[in-house]
Formats: sequence, C-alpha cells, structure tokens
Amino acid sequence: MRVIVFMVCLLTATTALAQTRVSGKVATTQGEILPGASIILQGTYDGATADTLGQFEFVTTERGPFQLLVLYMGCDTFRTLVVLDGTPVEVLARLKEQKNALSEVVVTAGTFEANSDRRRAAVLSSLDIALTASASADIAGAITMLPGTTRNGETGQILVRGGAAYETRTFMDGLLVQNPYNSTVGNLPARNRFSPFLFKGTMFSTGGYSAEYGQAMSSALVLNTEDLAPKTTTGISVLSVGAGVARTQRWENTSLSVNGSYNNLRPYFALVPQRVQWIRAPQSGVGEVVFRHKTNNNGGMLKFYSNFNRSAMRMNYAAPFTNETTPLALNADNVYTNVSYRDVVGGWTLFAGAAHTYNNDAIRSSFENDKKHQSVQTRATLSRSVNTTFRLKLGAEYYRSQYAERYQDAQQGPIAGQLRDHYAASFAEADLFLSPKWVARTGVRSEYSSLLDRANVAPRVSVAYLLANKEQLSMSFGRFYQTPEYAQLRGTQDLNFENATHLLLNYQRMKNGFIFRAEVYQKWYNHLLKNSPEGGVNNDGSGYARGLDLFLRDNKNIKNGDYWLSYSYLDTKRNWRQFPRLATPDFAMKHSFSVVYKQFFPKLNTALSASYAFNSGRPYNNPNLPAAEFMQPRTPVYHDLSLAVTYLTNISGHFTIFYLSIQNVPGFKQTFGYQYAPEPNADGVFPSRVITPPARRFGVLAVIMSIGQKYDKTTTTSDDY
Repeated sequence: MRVIVFMVCLLTATTALAQTRVSGKVATTQGEILPGASIILQGTYDGATADTLGQFEFVTTERGPFQLLVLYMGCDTFRTLVVLDGTPVEVLARLKEQKNALSEVVVTAGTFEANSDRRRAAVLSSLDIALTASASADIAGAITMLPGTTRNGETGQILVRGGAAYETRTFMDGLLVQNPYNSTVGNLPARNRFSPFLFKGTMFSTGGYSAEYGQAMSSALVLNTEDLAPKTTTGISVLSVGAGVARTQRWENTSLSVNGSYNNLRPYFALVPQRVQWIRAPQSGVGEVVFRHKTNNNGGMLKFYSNFNRSAMRMNYAAPFTNETTPLALNADNVYTNVSYRDVVGGWTLFAGAAHTYNNDAIRSSFENDKKHQSVQTRATLSRSVNTTFRLKLGAEYYRSQYAERYQDAQQGPIAGQLRDHYAASFAEADLFLSPKWVARTGVRSEYSSLLDRANVAPRVSVAYLLANKEQLSMSFGRFYQTPEYAQLRGTQDLNFENATHLLLNYQRMKNGFIFRAEVYQKWYNHLLKNSPEGGVNNDGSGYARGLDLFLRDNKNIKNGDYWLSYSYLDTKRNWRQFPRLATPDFAMKHSFSVVYKQFFPKLNTALSASYAFNSGRPYNNPNLPAAEFMQPRTPVYHDLSLAVTYLTNISGHFTIFYLSIQNVPGFKQTFGYQYAPEPNADGVFPSRVITPPARRFGVLAVIMSIGQKYDKTTTTSDDY
C-alpha cells in the first residue's frame, strides 16, 4: 500500500515508486509454514508480513547491501544479506524453533504499535490512517477506531478508557507535543496538526505504558518520524478546502523537505450549508521544514522538524437561549520545533533531543481572552543490551513551561495571570528475559514540578508469557502522575499531582493472517482536582474505570481486502471538578463498536474504504431534574457511516491521485450533548439547546500530482495499494 503514500495528509506528495522488489517464503526448518511472520530490512522500516501461505513481497527504495530479518514468535531470528540494486530479490527463509528465542516474547498489554518488528500486522500504518474513511487522514480520527477510545465529535480529541482529553499526551521522537491539535472554539472539532506520513512508527498505548513517558494519566500516543526521504520529488495538491505544494530534495546522506499549504473552508461552506453563521470561514496557512542527515553507517541520524501554523475564523455565535447573536473571532499562531540525534557510543545507543512550542490563541467577542503558552523540553536516553537476557534503558528530561492568560469584558477590567513551571524527570527501565517463555519489563520514573513544589515516584512493571508460538498473555501494572491543567491552577498552586493506577491483562493471538486481542483493565484515579464549596480547588477528587476491549483484524484472507473490528465496554465514574458525587462523566460511553473495511482493485487502480462507528448514549446533567438524577439522562446513540475512494492515474505523464471522502453518508442525526442556561427563566425552567455537528456530512475532494513521477500499472501489485 505504498503507492498512495503520495497523499500526505491529503495535502502533499512525498514519496516515489519502488525500485527493488523483494519476495520469498517463510517456513520452519521442518517445513511448517509461518503465516504472520515479520520481514524487515534492518535499519529501515521497509518490510512485509507473510501471508497464509508463508509468502511475502514488498518493494523498497533503499539501495546497497542490507541485512534482511525474518521474525516470528517462538523461532530464532533469520538473517540474510541482500543487495538492493533494482534487480528482484528472492529469499527462502527457514526459521529454527529455539527455546532460547527469548527476545520474541513481547509485552502487548495496553499497546497498539505500528511498524514494530514483531507486531507489524497488529496495528495502523500511515496508509491505514489515510484510508480510514471516517478519519480523512487525521491521526486522531483513525485512532478512535481502535478499542479503548471514545469519540467526542465536539472536540475531535482522543479520549481513552474514561480519561479526559488532557490525560492523553502526544510525543514526537520521544519529546512532548504540547498542542497536537489545531486551535478551535467550543463545539467545533479540531484536527491533529501532523500528517500521518511524517511518521515511520506509531505506538498508541491505552494504559500501562513504559516508564520512559510521563505526564499522561490515561494514554500515550508516541510518533517516531521517518529517516531520510526516499528520493527527490515535487508535489502539488488541490483540494476542495485548499491547496498545497511540497518539494523534497534527496542527497546521498541528507534530505530536505519544504512544504506549504493554505486551507479556506469558505467555498466548501457555500456548497454545504452549515448550522454555524460564519462571517469569516476557518482558514489557515501552514509551513513545514523537515531536515534529515545520516551521520555514519552505525545508525547515526540527525533530525530537524519545524511546523508553523496560523489560523483564523469569525462567526456570529448564537446565544444559547435567545434569538440574539454575538460576533466571536479566533486568531491562533502555533510554532513547533523538534530536533533530535541518535547514535551508538561505546556500545550504548544514545538519543538526545530538544523541542520548543509556542502557541497563542486570541479570542474576541463581547469579551477578550488571550492564552499564550511557551515551552522548551530537553531529553536524553542511553540504552543497551547488557547480555542476551538483560536490556537496560536510562533517561532524563527537563521541561520549562510558561502559561499566560488575560481576560477582559465590559463589566470588569483586565484580569491577567501567569504560571511558570520547571519540570524534571528521570527513569530507569530493564527488560528481563527470564525463561524461554517469560519476559518482564520493570521500570521506575521520578518527577518534580516547581509549580506544585512536589515530587513523585512511579513504579511500573509488565510481564509477558508465551503460550504457544502464535499466542501470548501480558500483564501490566503501574502508577501514572500528571500536573493539573494550567487553566485549573489560576487560583492556587497549593496542589498535588493527579494520578492513576493501571492494571491490565491482555491476550493476543496471531494465526493465519488473523490478529485477535482481548484486554481487561482496572484504573483507580486519585487526587483529581475538585471544586470546593467555598470556591477553591483541592485534590479531593477520585474515580475509577474498568472494562473490556476486543480487537480483530484480517488483512490476508480476503483477496485485496483488509478489515478490523473493535469493541469496548466501559464502566467509569469519578467525583471531580463541580461533581457533587461519584458519577459517569459526559465524555464516557458504556459501549463502543467500530468496523473498518478496505478493498483494493489493482486492475482499476482504485481503492475503496468504508467505516462504521457506534456509541451508546453519553450521560449529561439536566438541572431541571432532581439532584438525585445528576448525570443520569443519556443522549441518543451515535452512528457514523463514512466512505472514501482513491484512484491512481497519470496526467500529462505525472503521477496523480484522486481522492474523495464523505463522512456520515446517510446523514445520521448526531447529538453530542446539551447545553443549559446558568439560570432558570421566569417559569423556573433551565432552557437548553442541543450540541450537534456544524453539518450532517463532511466531504473532502483532493487531486494530488507528483511532478516527474509516473505511475506504471504493470509494476504495481495489490500489496502496493
């Protein structure tokens, strides 16, 4: 499915057709076929997964000699040297079943990992994200089709296992992304800022994750960027909502990409009526620079990434309970820069990185509200395999953050405040291969926040047991701390870290092209922020979340087809913020189900995809009901059926992609909740209004051209879509 990689977030074209085709068959030394085996080129993320007959095939733009690795749980790793020079390569891999193949047992509890050596088929690649119809190439939109997540359409953000949106944090190359979503105003969903094709690996943890990452009570989304760009390309894209241009230059050991795009929803809104009365439709300009330099042949790599985004919108905001409207405008600037270096020094793998974030949101209405957030983070890790049964990783990070907010309206003068935090953390983690079937990961993380003047120590442990060469059990337990949101610290900083304790048990089976995962979990929340009756804030809040997640994927047994199904059951309550007692929060759903299906038609150069999502009703508080019924009512159930089609062709000799995506094709009525007036009317009733999407449907049409590249149908197989 690599050809469609030109569709960089539906804005830019960034890669090229393959140069060398690698194929073969995987079996044991006794001749037993090994479907689901992972095949990779060492030092790259090119590779494939063996089908039900043990056969594999992939194409790569790499050139020169490379080690080809074949990995399968319960078997020794197969290695062979291949020379990539454009000539087809065929490999017959014979894997030996060995009791000491310990490194093939991996911890899967709580983790969906893309492009992992051992779990390539288990998760979402960049193309999976791009071709998930309901996502329209949005990382967050695709992640919400996995179990353990819930979709809150009014925010567009990821919520995991009963946790609020701020409890899920995003990391790029190990460094925190402070503002991973575009700026927006209430009840208008945001998108993730980054293209899925920027990343070679994606690890999404629904809990119990490594001690390497902190400041996330519920979940971590870890994104690892690509190394050198494959080759020199130029891309132009024209969309129903904007346009973009991209230029990538590849030298022997260096690549540089410069991308720019402009989006304006005004033409789209002229065709599709909106419930929002727009004065100035949302528009944005984005600039991006990606620099990569290979420093040596031992894996040394220097990376630089910078993204600038400026956006603006203006609307007539309808007062919730009158016929009056008030102008509301948002102007936002965001700059994110990430630089990192990795190398092997004295037998240790060294990683060092730094990131800077600047975000400024200015809201103008009957009031003025300015929020400015700047942060700088530095991070370093050292890791090595001490011997065949012990791996060690050490690390430390420092994070300096400054948050400033100013508010003013007609009744009062300006109110301003500023918060500064110096956060430091260190961690140590070890992988212990205890026996041919047992592996354990133990770690501890310590943190300190100057804003809270508090420190913590968070132990974490995970264990995996190999039941057979196609299935295993994993368990994970750990404590996770997080500094409260800055907006909640305006009145006082005499608070403690919020925290959650996770316990997870996971079963995973990979056989004959099928992947099945089942996971049960329990989370205990402590020290959540809660508003006191006197008007202050304290750490007296608490809560719990427990449930079951199921995941099934099959991308081998339907010719040119791929599908996955997800189901989640969630039982969660918390006593926090303004809650008078323990209750289910308004962002949690008891039942969630989703299915994604993709079918590829090589002869027609076309890929079709469909996705369906169902959520049970969300709780909400109706102040017109007795206090005993707090958060008892439920919204109607949520349905979404989305479709997308991708067509590949040449126009004037240039490789061109046509892409069309439509969300909520049947026009299901989707209700996200209800907003109530703060005071009752003359009849003693609290008026309300329903919170719905701005329109029943949303669609994107894109035409993306790669200048100088030509699509050759005769050299493309079903695996290339």
